[in-house]
Amino acid sequence: MDTVSPEERAALVALLQVRPRGMRWGEITAEVVEAGSALDVWHRLVPPTLVDAPGEIDPLEAASHDIESWTDQGHTVLTILDGRYPERLRGVHQAPPVLFAHGSLLPGDKAVSVVGSRAASDRGLDIATSVAAELVTRNITVVAGLAVGIDTAAHRGALNASGRTVAIIGTGINKVYPAANRDLHQEISSRGLLLSQFWPDAPPQKHNFLMRNATMSGYGMATVVVEAGEHSGARAQARMAVEHGRPVILTDLVVRKNVWARALVDRPGVHVAGSLHQVLTVVDDLVSEESLIDADLRGLVST
Repeated sequence: MDTVSPEERAALVALLQVRPRGMRWGEITAEVVEAGSALDVWHRLVPPTLVDAPGEIDPLEAASHDIESWTDQGHTVLTILDGRYPERLRGVHQAPPVLFAHGSLLPGDKAVSVVGSRAASDRGLDIATSVAAELVTRNITVVAGLAVGIDTAAHRGALNASGRTVAIIGTGINKVYPAANRDLHQEISSRGLLLSQFWPDAPPQKHNFLMRNATMSGYGMATVVVEAGEHSGARAQARMAVEHGRPVILTDLVVRKNVWARALVDRPGVHVAGSLHQVLTVVDDLVSEESLIDADLRGLVST
């Protein structure tokens, strides 16, 4: 799975575009992962025709042309079978079948999501900025969704501290949303990483952002919810992170104001932090646990 062939990559894109038997993307992904080959799934689900319909391009050929066009635009196209596909993300059941990337992909990227409300308070913005800056000092990538409010503060906090940040966006990678973050969008693509699971020219749609939140949870080793409302995407990401078995750190600001947050408090892996120090203590413990697990795995491999 280090590098899949162009034919394999085209077959997966073609499957997603054609959707044989009306299959959902998640069903296609599961079939491809189980088979270990998009080409095998294509040949099984899309019987060959003796004669192409007049004026129609072969779907595999059309997918190859699309991939070439996207690559020419400067994007990296990753399928779930690619070795460079983010390993943590591959492990969750909502893992996108294809990712479009612009910027630097790091193997084993050690990352934490910092998320929250668009209509953030001054205290929330300060917390997000401070958490991001401190994560950078620990060589941890700051992940957020490029939304206004908490996300913007987290991205800026990381960049201003000369650190790495990843923006996982709810539109195609060729779109800038919101328009107010155009400069930030460009800066992250040149200094960090932009990731999208949607076709490059896909516009913003409401359901995209919940899908994006699942991807953010899957990419990182934990989620910090700084400030959020009762119906925010950050609330949804916190719940998905619990489902993924990923730690969730809720600030006291979130817990005090939200019923959903108080309902999560007693769930395994959910932590409440009343200060920046408490947030970072939880993160440091997680990093230490991961280091011990990695050391154990290396020991098993060496023996």
